[in-house]
Amino acid sequence: MRLARARGQGTTEYAILVGVLVVIAILAIAVFRPKLQELWDAIASGINGL
Repeated sequence: MRLARARGQGTTEYAILVGVLVVIAILAIAVFRPKLQELWDAIASGINGL
């Protein structure tokens, strides 16, 4: 019983951690979107210039 509870707790903690990381990633993309767009445009221009 104790092992099953510990395993369930570990899974829950893992799910919470993944959820927090997803939220952080979404916020980072939202905040840095203009810079990411500039970078993407520069890369696309460099590839088209080849």
